[in-house]
Amino acid sequence: MKVLLIDPQISGISGDMLLSALIDLTGNVDIVYQISQAIEELSNCKRFKVDIREEKINGIRAKRLHIDIVEDRLKNPWDLKKAMEEVINKLELSGKVRSLSLNILDDLISAEMRVHGDKNIHLHEISSLDTIFDILGSVVLLERHGYLDGKIYSTPPVLGCGYIQIEHGILPVPAPSTLEILCKYGIKYINPPYITNFEHTTPTGIAILANIVDRVLDNYPEMIPLKVGYGGGSKRLENVPNVLRVVEGEIKDNRESIVVLETNVDDISGEIIGNLYEILFKRGAKEVFVVNGIGKKNRPTHIITVITDYRNLDRMVETLMEETGTLGVRVKEVGRIKAERSIKVHNINIKGRSYKIRVKVSYLGDKLINAKPEYDDIKRIAEDMNIPLRVVLKEIEKEVSKIYRHLKHL
Repeated sequence: MKVLLIDPQISGISGDMLLSALIDLTGNVDIVYQISQAIEELSNCKRFKVDIREEKINGIRAKRLHIDIVEDRLKNPWDLKKAMEEVINKLELSGKVRSLSLNILDDLISAEMRVHGDKNIHLHEISSLDTIFDILGSVVLLERHGYLDGKIYSTPPVLGCGYIQIEHGILPVPAPSTLEILCKYGIKYINPPYITNFEHTTPTGIAILANIVDRVLDNYPEMIPLKVGYGGGSKRLENVPNVLRVVEGEIKDNRESIVVLETNVDDISGEIIGNLYEILFKRGAKEVFVVNGIGKKNRPTHIITVITDYRNLDRMVETLMEETGTLGVRVKEVGRIKAERSIKVHNINIKGRSYKIRVKVSYLGDKLINAKPEYDDIKRIAEDMNIPLRVVLKEIEKEVSKIYRHLKHL
């Protein structure tokens, strides 16, 4: 099983440091430039240029982002969400990237609302379009390289100390929004013996971390390390390298634990059930299904089951209670054996036209067990060519079977 370890115990985590570290780890820059181009085409953006440089930071080689932005800042949180969705749609990113990225942005907005006690807030520190860039860039790289299908761990982040200047004045580290997100997810932090008057962990960095990690560990997990990436921050510190380290590893065990949520409801309509499906999947549920049965007082009931992971547990429980009015949700931890999966992109010809198709490739050990084209890509092509989806699916499956017929390793 593929493992990603994020190590913010060196110098904390910010959105640009995580994205830089993932670029260094994967070597994938094309999609990053595509995201920056899509952001530059937004109506409120005049210039958004990204330069990815390799630098030495206190003797450590690391990638670092240099961003040149000219923009009209979006103070309204709903405008910022709309801008993110516009970029997602323009690049035709996957449903998983959409739901995870919007969840991260929702956490940032909710933290601001809790700090100010007002739903009609104006965004300040997170209002720049580089927030969208950091979130989408990080999540896309995590998905494209199979990390979202494996396990993601983190060491406790360094918060820093001293004071920071924000829109409302001078406040001590951590920033109020950072602290709100730490509280929401119960994330342990550390402050090591060295003292730096610097904000090591930012709201965007901790929001991304909270939404992607399975567990925060005091020490590195038992794994086989395969490669390492470093992402640099903008400020040089005297006694500590301002870098974030990420490590790709492998665990020779395809067993894992997931969470199954279950609740019975007997007083809601089919429309509410249908809407619940959409909301749960948008918020990161792995599977949702409903079974009809007979409940208390011999009344017909809906048994709603949601399969999710630990990082989404609270969000799923909250959604079930808010959307159905149920008073209790049963929570069960179950084990499962999971095939290793990764996303590969191929150019496939369909009726004389070339399309990029994402294919989810699954292995059990060294054995290739499945190569399945992504539904979103099939649907997009069917709409573009104005032909039935089943016709497109048949053509793509035929081409995919040719590509993977003789391959045992990719």
